[in-house]
Amino acid sequence: MLNAIWAGMIVLGILYGAFTGNLEAVSNAALESAGEAVDLCITMCGIMGLWTGLMKIAQQAGLMRIAEKAGIIEGLSRRMRPVLHFLFPDLPQEHPANEYIATNMIANVFGLGWAATPAGLKAMEDLAQLEEKRRQTGYLKNVPKDTASNEMCTFLILNISSLQLIPVNMIAYRSQYGSASPAAVVGPAVLATLVSTFAAVIFCRVMDRR
Repeated sequence: MLNAIWAGMIVLGILYGAFTGNLEAVSNAALESAGEAVDLCITMCGIMGLWTGLMKIAQQAGLMRIAEKAGIIEGLSRRMRPVLHFLFPDLPQEHPANEYIATNMIANVFGLGWAATPAGLKAMEDLAQLEEKRRQTGYLKNVPKDTASNEMCTFLILNISSLQLIPVNMIAYRSQYGSASPAAVVGPAVLATLVSTFAAVIFCRVMDRR
């Protein structure tokens, strides 16, 4: 669908430029935009490479397992347990998904979307296994297989509306396009994501009760 929308917009732009005699301007804009896209991709690749590289090094060095064995991840999850229990009331407190959800949420809060992705995928995988186990034990009735659970929907919505204290991506975009103060967006971003997260929590709790 997105491919069709973008293709349609491009075709309409070219046709409009041709009929209004501005086809040369359309061609110049396309070339300039292509160059800007490459520059932006290089900038974002640098940031993405930094965080994915750190995560890869941590994984190869066994730091994630060390943190798990040392109880850091468990301690983090335990501190967030009241929040997780409020957001996911039907999720068992000792379920492994709690640790990955906590890690994902904290990474998102600090704007580390790429670092949050592995934990988010693992959390979704564990939640899907929990839902299948519920189905096998007869806990769920008349629910088709591969149907997303309440926990999965809540987790997805919270990721989309995630509170961010440091919007790394937006700061990078503003810096790329010559902003005099790239970090000036931090305040408005915190306010906007705070409102979106608050709305998401209310929506999830209302729908969960229904």
